[in-house]
Amino acid sequence: MKNRDGWITLLKGMWIGGTMTVPGVSGGSMAMITGIYDRLITSVSSFFRRPKECTIFLLQFLAGAAVGMVLFARLISTLFTTAADIPVRFFFLGAVAGGVPMIYKESGLKRLDYKVVLYPVIGILLVVGLAFLPAGLFGPQDGGGIAGALMQIVGGVIIAIGLVLPGISVSQMLYMLGIYEGIMSNISSLNIVPLIPLGIGVVGGIFLTTRVLENLMKRHPQSTYLIILGFMFGSLPELFPGIPGGITLVFSIATALLGFFAIYFMSLKESGLQA
Repeated sequence: MKNRDGWITLLKGMWIGGTMTVPGVSGGSMAMITGIYDRLITSVSSFFRRPKECTIFLLQFLAGAAVGMVLFARLISTLFTTAADIPVRFFFLGAVAGGVPMIYKESGLKRLDYKVVLYPVIGILLVVGLAFLPAGLFGPQDGGGIAGALMQIVGGVIIAIGLVLPGISVSQMLYMLGIYEGIMSNISSLNIVPLIPLGIGVVGGIFLTTRVLENLMKRHPQSTYLIILGFMFGSLPELFPGIPGGITLVFSIATALLGFFAIYFMSLKESGLQA
């Protein structure tokens, strides 16, 4: 049974890691709708209390995510340069929509009231607010000194929030912060030293964010899940390519439905296993 769980974790990691390479797609959202999100949050926040158990699970997940990134990145990049570009984007739109019923159920909302609108709107506004941060503010800067390093650490914490929270695309966040090209340039030239402060912020931010999120989910599950739903809605415009015409519209509707039902039934099965 443990071996089976390990393979399932590996496969989910592959899917999540692969989809993270798609601009506008949130790894956190995919973790949420595949039913592994809560365990990821708990494993990180409880790492120092249960190191052996958490390490095994996280290594399985990270191994799958790494493989998924390698395998999916080239495939998706190729598809985005072909006529399949728009139908593929509609597939991911459908996949995100397919996870909405499960997240709504997790919120435990029993009746329609102001919370259904208020908390998702808060989530949407937080995502939109990222676009107003000054470009390049948190990027690697030559001669930035201590002040520049501290700004990078803050930037790393913001990136960590994007890694942990569903509905926020990390690649899109890097673009919005104006540091994507600088980071990619340093990585491609193996110039890692300027990225160390950013990396410190990311690691520290992940532990901080997951602990805060875990507490929020325990104490205020309804509002937390509804805000997460807002994060997901706020990320959708980055995926939407517009309404196509002709046969492309037919294929796009088909792929959107395929994405919706694939994730919807996956979440139903996951809910059944957890019940």
